[in-house]
Amino acid sequence: MELELQKQILLKPKLYEHLKQNSEWIKLLNRNPNFLKDFEEKMKEQYKERTTDKMDEVLDNIDLITTFLNAMK
Repeated sequence: MELELQKQILLKPKLYEHLKQNSEWIKLLNRNPNFLKDFEEKMKEQYKERTTDKMDEVLDNIDLITTFLNAMK
């Protein structure tokens, strides 16, 4: 794997953790470093760091607060 690619992965702990858990990506990244963007997307999907996941979490929290306030009435 290219040294620059290794540095990019090591600088982001979640990327490194995802790489350890999904070692098949090592082969893909060795063959084509351009797969880093795809690798990051899969990591974000697994750790629920996409924008849509964050919005869903906010909506769930709002729903929880609303339910709690309605129960207090």
